[in-house]
Amino acid sequence: MKIGMNMHLWSNEITVEDFKSLELIKEVGYDGIEIFLAEPEKTDLKNLGKFLKDNEMECLGALGVGPDNNPASPDASVRQAGLESIKRAIDGLHAVNGSNLCGPFHSAFATFTRKAPQEEEYKRSAEVLREAAEYAQQANITLTPEALNRFECYLVNTMNQLKHLVQLVDHPALGGMYDPHHANIEEKSQKQAILDIEPVLTYVHISENDRGTPGSGHVQWDEVFSTLKSINYEGWMTIEAFSRANEDFANAINVWREFNPREDITKDGYAFVQKMLGKHYA
Repeated sequence: MKIGMNMHLWSNEITVEDFKSLELIKEVGYDGIEIFLAEPEKTDLKNLGKFLKDNEMECLGALGVGPDNNPASPDASVRQAGLESIKRAIDGLHAVNGSNLCGPFHSAFATFTRKAPQEEEYKRSAEVLREAAEYAQQANITLTPEALNRFECYLVNTMNQLKHLVQLVDHPALGGMYDPHHANIEEKSQKQAILDIEPVLTYVHISENDRGTPGSGHVQWDEVFSTLKSINYEGWMTIEAFSRANEDFANAINVWREFNPREDITKDGYAFVQKMLGKHYA
């Protein structure tokens, strides 16, 4: 099992100034990091790739899209912009030998039609994602779109909706991911949510209900880990927590206070995941 750390706690763009933080992440024991790739040109990909290789760490990616590059849009030019955004993120991740791109890039973040999701929206999104998956496959990268809660997205809130979208895409380079933060809001139980997504599950976030240190909130973690073990999930488990220290991203996702200090999240979060793995995977 590999444990990752999402870099949203520090910055949207990783430069050599962030390498001290990466050294701490490596020292704690993490196998890799997850970087944001909405604007890959702002990250020092060349030096980051070298740093990760020298330190035997791996890289994963995350991406979101907005109303101007929405893959579910009825406007073909907007859908094309969405495809190009995903391709740029794939190129950025490939530059650092990354393996997985996750996030809500199936539709525009925090953009609502004031209607329930329509089947034609799923079909439009799937068409874009299928072409993106074909591109990702050439770079040995897997795409894992993410379900978000109802306050951040309307098209894909539940694991069943995400599974439906993934099955519409029907491409080996695209699967689905599980995030207990969103499931804590949208699902009846963590266990059933994981069982629902099991046929297409390829990636997991470890994220607390308040986005603080995993294990410090009320997510039913024993249920999460025991169910993941029951389906023999053995992929990445990447901690995703947020901080006001990364002000631009915090403002974009409505994070208005600190949940836990970054260093505590980094150290205590890793220890918690190891504890849960020891308890349920031993």
